[in-house]
Amino acid sequence: MKTESVLEKVFATGELAVTGECGPPRGALPDVVKNKAAMLKGYVDAVNVTDNQTAMVRMSSFAASVFLRQMDLHPVFQMVTRDRNRLAMQSDILGAYSHGINTMLCLSGDHTQFGDHAMAANVHDLDSVQLIQTVRGMRDEGRFQGGAEIKNPPKMFIGAAANPFADPFELRVARLAKKVKAGVDFIQTQCIYNIDKFETWMEGVCKRGLHEEVYIMAGITPMKSAGMARYMKKKVPGMDVPDELVKRMEGVPKEKQAQEGIDICVESIERLREVEGVSGFHIMAIEWEEKVPEIVQRAGLYPRPQV
Repeated sequence: MKTESVLEKVFATGELAVTGECGPPRGALPDVVKNKAAMLKGYVDAVNVTDNQTAMVRMSSFAASVFLRQMDLHPVFQMVTRDRNRLAMQSDILGAYSHGINTMLCLSGDHTQFGDHAMAANVHDLDSVQLIQTVRGMRDEGRFQGGAEIKNPPKMFIGAAANPFADPFELRVARLAKKVKAGVDFIQTQCIYNIDKFETWMEGVCKRGLHEEVYIMAGITPMKSAGMARYMKKKVPGMDVPDELVKRMEGVPKEKQAQEGIDICVESIERLREVEGVSGFHIMAIEWEEKVPEIVQRAGLYPRPQV
């Protein structure tokens, strides 16, 4: 199914696609969104706009995505099933598409107990796989989930997330297969630090031929410090940070650790681009957007293809 998505067009060229990330602010601060987006412009093909990430209240992904479109950037509109029922989700999809937003990412979302509103209800009227199916039905069949016909259906390029490192590891490929069967077009993975384990996962993906049915973007997050490496290893669920990587960051003076983190990031991209089935990179430079141009250039991913 062809859509108007620039990201889909880049994948179709056979070039490695690149996406960045923009976390909306915790306030009515449009300039914060615009400043982050300006740092990414020209260096990525599309920009993920997160949806109340870590279950903390932020400007909506919808609103921030509209600001990006006004800047002639291409947002990946994220939607978590945690906060909305199926009426609200389908309504927001129509609204987003009406503003020229044609690429989205379907997620479950972090549990509210991890955020600043632990008392909030987790809706989960649909799960992430059912949301993929819903968006696919809206697009390809021109019908709402309830069966009614849609006038001018939203032609969304549909994305989802995958974590190759979560337990049980042996079910990770099957979980991806479920999303592929539901109709997902592209996948962005969890941050990759344990490249050996990721390569094992990709071998399983390719063995089942899933890399021929879905575009897979390897997730990359540069580390700012040894403290960040330790925190991600011990405190972030579903993250796999090898001991040798932590030791490498600790072995550098504090004032040079940020640059070491960038070096590791570039080295990771250089190795991952050789892995069969990898179609691009999702660079999550959390509150460090100014480093994305350096990463993209040093990794040989610049200039971006003009589509």
